[in-house]
Amino acid sequence: MKHIVPAALLIAALAVPAFAGSIPSGWSCNGACGTDGADGVVPLSPFNSTSYEYITTTGGITGVGYLPSGKLGSETNGSVLSTLDFSAPTDTLLNFYFDYVTSDGAGYADYAWAALMNASNNSEVALLFTARTEPPPANIVPGTGMPPISATLNPSSVPIQSGTTWSPLGSWSGMCWDTGCGNSGWVDSQYTIGTAGSYYLEFGVTNWLDEEYDSGMAIDGVTINGQPINPSSIPEPSSLLLLGSGLTALAGMLRRRFAKA
Repeated sequence: MKHIVPAALLIAALAVPAFAGSIPSGWSCNGACGTDGADGVVPLSPFNSTSYEYITTTGGITGVGYLPSGKLGSETNGSVLSTLDFSAPTDTLLNFYFDYVTSDGAGYADYAWAALMNASNNSEVALLFTARTEPPPANIVPGTGMPPISATLNPSSVPIQSGTTWSPLGSWSGMCWDTGCGNSGWVDSQYTIGTAGSYYLEFGVTNWLDEEYDSGMAIDGVTINGQPINPSSIPEPSSLLLLGSGLTALAGMLRRRFAKA
């Protein structure tokens, strides 16, 4: 079965949404990313920030957004958002919130994910959450038919909630293809990094089978040991190590941009 979309709606849906703001300094985006505030079905997160980051398949890039471990089979276009590199000592608590929103439904299993990545070789360390478009009674979190996650989610599973009005979906905001469209609400992900090292986070979202009826994900409260991941709060024991981490972050960001170009 294939989406049947009125021509006028399809033309309108090809427009890239107006992003509310830029992603944090040092983060990188391959596709369509931005920041937003309370918007439609996505309120501000429990972290109590005044805004959140997001990624969306509206304006996404073909061949981008699938899992770091590889495609599941029918991914089309999407987006990936990467944090800057950060240094973590042994037993570092990593925490963030996410909210998945999809206008797609039955037969079109769009999905989103987050992964902890090794900054030295860009390999996946741990899958931290998955979300996927699925008709009820299947849960939207964790994603059906996706690899198991290593993090602890709260709540641990989420059924689809009604409502897709969210501006990062562009002209697909408020739309719904069959059963399964909706949102997850905010979900908390916690993971303990057991080995000291240099890492970064990747967040991805992808369309499945086609590039219509888009999906996206809001992200907030990304912290390590309770501190935001940004250049001024990377947990190193001295200013010299902070400088080294900043240079590593810049090198890592440039490395990933060139690798994904």
